[in-house]
Amino acid sequence: MAIERIISQSVPDEERYLSSLRPARLDQCVGQEVVRQQLRIALDAARKRGEPLDHVLLDGPPGLGKTTLAHVIANEMGTVIRVTSGPAIVRQGDLMMMLTQLDTGHVLFIDEIHRLAKVVEEFLYPALEDFRVDYTTESGIGGRTINFALKRFTLVGATTRAGMLSPALRDRFGLIFHLQFYTEPELVRIVERNARLLKIRTEPGALERLASRSRGTPRIVNRLLRRVRDYAEVRGDGRLTPSVVDAALDILQIDSLGLDNLDRAYLTALIKHYDGGPAGIEAIAATMGHERDTLEDVVEPYLLQIGFVIRTPRGRVARTIACEHLGLPVPKRLKDEPTLFEG
Repeated sequence: MAIERIISQSVPDEERYLSSLRPARLDQCVGQEVVRQQLRIALDAARKRGEPLDHVLLDGPPGLGKTTLAHVIANEMGTVIRVTSGPAIVRQGDLMMMLTQLDTGHVLFIDEIHRLAKVVEEFLYPALEDFRVDYTTESGIGGRTINFALKRFTLVGATTRAGMLSPALRDRFGLIFHLQFYTEPELVRIVERNARLLKIRTEPGALERLASRSRGTPRIVNRLLRRVRDYAEVRGDGRLTPSVVDAALDILQIDSLGLDNLDRAYLTALIKHYDGGPAGIEAIAATMGHERDTLEDVVEPYLLQIGFVIRTPRGRVARTIACEHLGLPVPKRLKDEPTLFEG
């Protein structure tokens, strides 16, 4: 049975809301200090030379700011950004149309770039290296291949699955950045700024409480801010207090560590059905009735980050702290086989 997940919903109205809160310049961004320093140097150098920025690959779990950084890059370079995604580019012609519309210095942002079709990916190689493409106008005997010269553009690719990128595509990016989860103080700074933009009244401790339950992810803290604001307006006087935040997140079934129903269902399946593991991701996904990609991209990164789950050559294994957090007995297998955590 599918489990509704408030922290990963994505609807047009939500996206417009999140877009309105995005920083426009690099100095407005919070967190990712190393990435921002390296990107600042690359941007300044490109502007000084009067050249487009080198191609950029951003990888990391969902919600850490890959799309935001793509827009920041375009703003910093004073140019236009065109946005698409890997699954949306079905044929070479789809990509050809976008490439020929790009002017010098324009930014092409491809989200989920790891999901590009192989034939489209290979068509992209010469565009990235030589800014030229060979396009076949018709299939069959009467087909003609035309060599098109492209304007120098910057490709910004975003992926949650860097391991699925082919080495040939990865090697064509001059700048590769991995985004990390945010610290609680960084999330507090983000949500303080956004609360001011949304003119939300807050009391001391409320935003810290919200940040502590946001899984180290700006997208989640922004979404929860909206949900808590709704609760405060309906059940209170519109102000965010620690007790209001706790009450709102309890209704959303988000616990003290930011785990929701899907996280708890994953851990419960691993602990109860597979005695804590090891268990393959396909088996866990089948038990839960969810897609493997959902678990690998959305659920596991944070559980791995906080040490509730580890990956071993034999499969996923729950840690005893996960059992304690859920109030479940520690499976005998985890007590008796400490070698599960080795190798």
